[in-house]
Amino acid sequence: MSAAGHPEEFPHLGGAALVVAILVLAMANFMSVLDMTIVNVAIPHIAGSLAISTTEGTWAITSYAVAEAIMVPLTGWLAARFGAVRVFTIAALGFGVFSFLCGLSTSLPFLVMCRVMQGVMGGPLMPMSQTLLLRVAPPKHRNLALGLWTMTTILAPVAGPLVSGVFSDSIGWPWAFYINVPIAITCATLAWRLLTKFDGVRVRNPMDYVGLSLLIVWVGALQIMLDNGEDLDWFASNFIVTLAIIALLGFLSFVIWEFTAEHPIVDLRIFRYRGFAVCAAAMLLTFGSFMGSIVLIPLWLQTNMGYTATTSGEIMAFNGVLGVMMAPIAAMLISRVDPRAIMSTGLLIIACDTLYRTTFNTDVTFGQLVPAQLAMGLGMPLFFVPMMSLAMGSVKPSETASASGLINFLRTMSGAFATAIITFAWHNSATGSRNDLAGVLNDPQGVLAKIRATGQTAQQALQSLDNMVQTQSVMLATNHIFQFVGAILLATAAGIWLMPKPSGPVSLPTGGH
Repeated sequence: MSAAGHPEEFPHLGGAALVVAILVLAMANFMSVLDMTIVNVAIPHIAGSLAISTTEGTWAITSYAVAEAIMVPLTGWLAARFGAVRVFTIAALGFGVFSFLCGLSTSLPFLVMCRVMQGVMGGPLMPMSQTLLLRVAPPKHRNLALGLWTMTTILAPVAGPLVSGVFSDSIGWPWAFYINVPIAITCATLAWRLLTKFDGVRVRNPMDYVGLSLLIVWVGALQIMLDNGEDLDWFASNFIVTLAIIALLGFLSFVIWEFTAEHPIVDLRIFRYRGFAVCAAAMLLTFGSFMGSIVLIPLWLQTNMGYTATTSGEIMAFNGVLGVMMAPIAAMLISRVDPRAIMSTGLLIIACDTLYRTTFNTDVTFGQLVPAQLAMGLGMPLFFVPMMSLAMGSVKPSETASASGLINFLRTMSGAFATAIITFAWHNSATGSRNDLAGVLNDPQGVLAKIRATGQTAQQALQSLDNMVQTQSVMLATNHIFQFVGAILLATAAGIWLMPKPSGPVSLPTGGH
C-alpha cells in the first residue's frame, strides 16, 4: 500500500502496547478468515432450520466469499482515501453487526444478504491487519509478528468447522455468527485507541468505477448461475442462459477495460510475468480444490455417514495439526531449497492424499479419516508459503501491492466458485450413480425378503433398500469427486515447473495489500 505509506515511515509501538496491537490485528484476521469456513459443517442445520436444501445452504458460503473477493481490490484505495485505521475500525464494527444479523436470520434471502455484507466488511480486514502490523512492529519484532499473523491465517479455515460444529450441536448454529460480535467490538475499540497515529497520509487516488462495476456484474452473474444452475436444469433455463451471457460479456469487458485503464482496480498487466502467472494459476486450482474438500467432507460425513456437526468439525480440525508445525519450516526452507521443488512436493502430498480418499467406503472409521486430514495439513504450508514468496518476488517492488491484491482476489474467488461447482458435481454424480446401481441390483426381491425377515413391513423394507442404494451412491459420488480433484492437483504439481527458476534466494514478502 504505497499510497498509504511505507512501514518505516511510522513510529513503532513497544512493550505491552505492541503485544496488544499484534493480538488485536491477528485476531481480526483470524475472524475474517474463520468465517470463510465457519458455516461449512452447519449447512445441514441451517438447511433444516430455514427449510431449504443443502445445495441452497452452500449459498451462505459462496455469498460471503464473493463479496470478500470483490472488496479486496478496493482496500488499497479505501485506506489511501480514508486512512488505514479508520477503514479497519469501520470494517471490524460492520463485521460484528452483520454477524449478529446473520444469526437472527429466519429466511435464506436475509441470510445471504447479511453474509454478503459480512463479506464486504471482512474483505478489508485481512490486508489492513497485515499492513498495520508492519507499521506498528519495529524491525526486530516484525518477523515474529508476521509469524503470528500467518498462523491465524492457517488455523482459521480449519478452526471454523470445529467451532461451528460444537455450536450447531449444542446451543444452535446462530452462535457461529454471534461469537464474532464481542471479538469485533474489542478489535475495533482497541485498534482505534492504540493505532490512530498509524493511519497514514490521505491520498485522493482516482477510483476505477467502471472496472468495479464490471467486476461486480460478471462475478455476481457467474456465481448466481452456479448456485441456481442445478435447480433450474442449467441451460434449459432462459434465466441461466441470460446469466451466462452477462457473465461472459462482463468478463470480456472487464479484461479489456482493466488492461487499458490508467488506474485499474485489478492490475491484470502483472500477468506478463511468467512466474506470477504460474503462481496465480496454481493458487486458483489448489485453493479451489482445498475449499471444495472443506465443504464436501462435512456434507458427506453428516448426510451419509451419520456424523454430527461436532464430530465432522473435529475431523476437519486435524488439518491444522501438522499445518501449524510445517509453516515455519516451509518459511526456512525457501532460502535453502528451490521453492518450486517445495511447492511441487506440497502439491504431490495433497494430490496423493486426495487420491487416497477414493479408497474410502461406507465402513471407514474416524481413525481412518484422521491420517488423510493430517496429510492435507502437511502439504498445504509447503505449497502456500513459497507460492506467496515466488509470486511477490516475480514482480517489481512497486507492483507488490497490486500483485498481493490480485492473488488474494483469486484465492477468495476460487473458493467461492469451487464450492458451487463441486457441490453441484457431487449431487449430479450421486444421482447418476444411484440410477446405475438401481439398474444392476442383484436379486432385489431376495434382498427385500431378507429385510422383511427382520420384522420390517414391505414398505419399511423397500425404504431400507432405497436407503442402502442412496448411501452407496453418495459414497461413489464422493470418490469420483476426489478422483477428479486429485488429477487436477497432480497436473498443477507438474505445472509448477513452468515458472522460471529464481535467480537467487527467495525471501518472504514483508508487506501486504
